[in-house]
Amino acid sequence: MPTYTGISSEAFRHPLDQQAEQALRNLPGFDLIARKFVEFVYERPQLVYLMGNTIQVGPRQYSTIYQMFRECVRDLDIYPEPTLFVSQNPQANSYALGQENPYIVINTGILDLLNEAEIRAVLAHELGHIKCGHTILIQMAMWAMSAASALGELTFGIGNFVSQGLIYAFFEWRRKAELTADRAALLVVDDLNTVLSSMMKISGGSSKYANECSLQEFIKQSENYHALDDDGLNQVYKFLMYNGAQGTMLTHPFPVERVQYLKQWAVSPEYQQIRQGNYQRSPASGSVDVKAATTEAEAERLRRQIEELQQEINKMKKSE
Repeated sequence: MPTYTGISSEAFRHPLDQQAEQALRNLPGFDLIARKFVEFVYERPQLVYLMGNTIQVGPRQYSTIYQMFRECVRDLDIYPEPTLFVSQNPQANSYALGQENPYIVINTGILDLLNEAEIRAVLAHELGHIKCGHTILIQMAMWAMSAASALGELTFGIGNFVSQGLIYAFFEWRRKAELTADRAALLVVDDLNTVLSSMMKISGGSSKYANECSLQEFIKQSENYHALDDDGLNQVYKFLMYNGAQGTMLTHPFPVERVQYLKQWAVSPEYQQIRQGNYQRSPASGSVDVKAATTEAEAERLRRQIEELQQEINKMKKSE
């Protein structure tokens, strides 16, 4: 497996991830959310919970998984080493959180469904979030949405600032951040089919009928999904589904959509240059700044999208 010594997260970060984060940081209320988050949210209770309710992976606990994990940490040049936990949960899922003490939780559903190469891809994906400093923003988003919805105006002083637009912006960024993490998985595993196979299995794979699943058919499905955009109305439906028209806003792009993004990057000169060792280097990895960025153009683009979304939702409500 390739090792990318000294690699900067900017070397592989997806431009849509960068743009969405810049737009998010420029929206009114973001700075206040950042300050209040640091003031009220602490990582220690989360770590205490995981220590009490999951298995911490180490040299003598899930030793095979730990060895793969350490290799992924090395390959993405992440220091210090995050903590890895295995949670007893049949849902094929995993996540990364934490700033001062970043950690990854991987469900037993993942371990039971995927082979070792695919598990490595999942670990590298989550480590990509840590490498890029995504975890602090993910936690901020979760906290802001929870505080705004559960406490109304009594939201630690943020009730008047957690606008619908800011919540939309958090979700927009979270979806785009997944595209960057997918790139991290490809860099570490160095095999496109393995990463795509992990996406397919997490989407609807079965251990019992694994021999009846075809990666090529899944890729063809992603191409058919992409072709739906030829009808403008389908684009509207996709936009609405992502942004809560069916009741819940989505934190991840549809897997078939991620397939297309990653396939394009896998044949790009940028990816080939990184594999050859020609990439941006940085001594600091996995850090995130909570200062506001100034990108008016991107912020205005996002505001227009939010307004269009609200108009479409209002139309749907009137037609019911």
